[in-house]
Amino acid sequence: MLDLTLIITLAVVVLALIFDFINGFHDTANSIATSVSTRVLSPGAAITMAAILNFLGAFISVKVAKTIGSDIVDPGMIPQTVVIATLLGAIIWNLITWYFGLPSSSSHALIGGLLGAAIAFSGSFSIVNWSNFCAKILLWLFLSPCIGFGAGYFFMNILNFILRSWRPAAVTRVFSKAQIVSAALMALNHGGNDAQKSMGIITMALLSGGLIPQFHVPLWVKVTCALAMALGTSFGGWRIIKTMGMNMARLAPVNGFAAETSAAAVIFTATMLHSPVSTTHIISTSIMGVGAAKRFSSVRWAVAKDIVWAWVLTIPISAFLSALVFYLIRALEIIFVDM
Repeated sequence: MLDLTLIITLAVVVLALIFDFINGFHDTANSIATSVSTRVLSPGAAITMAAILNFLGAFISVKVAKTIGSDIVDPGMIPQTVVIATLLGAIIWNLITWYFGLPSSSSHALIGGLLGAAIAFSGSFSIVNWSNFCAKILLWLFLSPCIGFGAGYFFMNILNFILRSWRPAAVTRVFSKAQIVSAALMALNHGGNDAQKSMGIITMALLSGGLIPQFHVPLWVKVTCALAMALGTSFGGWRIIKTMGMNMARLAPVNGFAAETSAAAVIFTATMLHSPVSTTHIISTSIMGVGAAKRFSSVRWAVAKDIVWAWVLTIPISAFLSALVFYLIRALEIIFVDM
């Protein structure tokens, strides 16, 4: 039995690292799309910087990992096959949205997958800690896009007021440099929030399999998750970069600086509050807010509408996919037992 547990745990670790890798290239656009679209950084330089800072950001905290790994579903109440189904459902949805160039949330795909797989296993909604889910997930699901939009809108208006007497050439020159800093902050905070989600899932599997006595993220889990996300980031995510940095609104360096700085501040706040937010939601709506600060018509709302639909559908569809995967795993278990 122990050998089987170790094999399943290894499968969970591999799948979690694959998810982290996909999260890296899927969400690369979160930290570098505006820098690339404004031509402040070349794609190669932007991706290299984002990969390094995503890696470093993964060591900021483990509180978000605990939220994912133990505060939504009790690891002691589920088998490791639930974790496998969670990851497979989230990976499938991430690949679908990446293919169509939609910046959906890897975080919410993982959370939706966990809900679907756990409920499919237990046959009951009571297995989910709904108070924690509402306070740490659902509340931020609705608040973070609004806060991101508001932060981008107001910060851009403040900058417009401060810079009203500057010449356009001077504004571009200064913020071409400043945007490198804001992109770095965005990448660091992306790693600080997103890499912890895979850490939480792996630690959940270790606890569920009886391989650790309590919820504690081992150092090797932190390092491997950080490396997987950094490696995924280094592969880029050009379809989503194009959607966010070029198709949503036309940005100048000062706009990119405002969007990235606002988003980084919101993500950092959420991380300190232990909430696994969608970095995709926050930077996307921050870009919309910055664009709307010029005039509302400068935002391509048709593109924004497609993105919003991807957000709305992510949790229920990934929950459905993970539930299907769990039922498939259970069917295969029954077949092999009968053999």
